[in-house]
Amino acid sequence: MPALPGFIIMATHYKDIQFAITDRVARITFARPPLNILTIAMMKEISDAIAQVGQASDTCAIVFAASQSTRAFCAGVSIEEHKPETVYQMLDGFHSVFRALNTVSKPVIALVGGAALGGGCELAAFADIVIASTAARFGQPEIKLGVFPPLGAFVLPRVIGEKRARELVLTGELLTAEMALSFGLVNHIVADGTLEAKAEEFLTTFRQMSVPGLEMARRAMIQTMGLGFDEALKRAEDIYLNELMSFKDPHEGVEAFIAKRPPRWKHK
Repeated sequence: MPALPGFIIMATHYKDIQFAITDRVARITFARPPLNILTIAMMKEISDAIAQVGQASDTCAIVFAASQSTRAFCAGVSIEEHKPETVYQMLDGFHSVFRALNTVSKPVIALVGGAALGGGCELAAFADIVIASTAARFGQPEIKLGVFPPLGAFVLPRVIGEKRARELVLTGELLTAEMALSFGLVNHIVADGTLEAKAEEFLTTFRQMSVPGLEMARRAMIQTMGLGFDEALKRAEDIYLNELMSFKDPHEGVEAFIAKRPPRWKHK
């Protein structure tokens, strides 16, 4: 049975994040003051929360945001955990977040009200929709420490273009919200305090859609990146015919259109 508006169907207590699924939307809020620096423990919490989203089949989107008690969206991964004795666990923990997002394949919205640096910028780049306040800043400062962002190295060129991505990664310089918008890293800029209101516009749309349709559309876009034309088309066809069409919703959508009535989605 679908959740009633505002009704929490799933919530888990964590140390460094807040997590709940409300009105078919999963919200993961970073709550590690002051700058939401990611630790191995915090990244495990995020991955665990995303895995729980996969158990709620009618969840239509995942929203990442920062708690009002913090001053940044996310200022990256803990520098202390870049040390040789923890760097493997750190990188695996960070990349596990993105593997989990790919597995559940829900639309991802990032609400950026402050700095999104390092891993925070990579998360924004990976999100489907980024809504930023005028105070938001984006950057990959890893190069200033003599390292580079592995995920950003291949995601950023696809999102903002090859030359701009090289400049961002190789200089470590910051982008204003306006620059990030012009680069294509940000979808919308809004006034401070209106991030949630803008997000709700998209969430209202997503709630009207078939969840399998949303998931398979996102999966097709992700899994065809970088492929040649024939291989990409074949992969998209495979997702459409062998994955999407195994659900009931595509058939309901066609029947509803023919009958000239609103579709009654089952989200399965």
